[in-house]
Amino acid sequence: MTNTTKPATGKKYTIPLQVIDLHEDGFHPLLNVKVFGKRFKVVLDTGASKTAFDKTMLLDAFADAVLNLSDRLSTGLGTTTMESSTARITDLHIGRLLIDEFEVAVLDLSTINIAYRQLGHPEVLGVIGGDLLMKYKAVIDYGKGKMFLKADW
Repeated sequence: MTNTTKPATGKKYTIPLQVIDLHEDGFHPLLNVKVFGKRFKVVLDTGASKTAFDKTMLLDAFADAVLNLSDRLSTGLGTTTMESSTARITDLHIGRLLIDEFEVAVLDLSTINIAYRQLGHPEVLGVIGGDLLMKYKAVIDYGKGKMFLKADW
């Protein structure tokens, strides 16, 4: 007899999005995350190759965070080059999904938060980028205001 049992496809997570209007400059989807036991908003950024957190906000949330200076300059985010560091994050919660260890870029994202404040939007810890979106097979549904993630373990 042939075994027709399908392999496990992984756990699926539904994450609500808050799409903010940048007043004739487009839209940004935000989502809630929890890091170091504290809640933050982050931008869902499909154009960012790597997840990045703001240096000041990260150190305010977790003064013991260990930053490792990167030998690469970051590009994008309104600048041509930017000095960056990395940090190991051990408890990122996106909805019910726990990402227990990964490396995040650490940058000065203060200009984003200044612009957000001027537009009356909440400050953000950073951006969730392509590294996590690809790993967890993100599907973004703007119509429903949701992102779907899938963990294969």
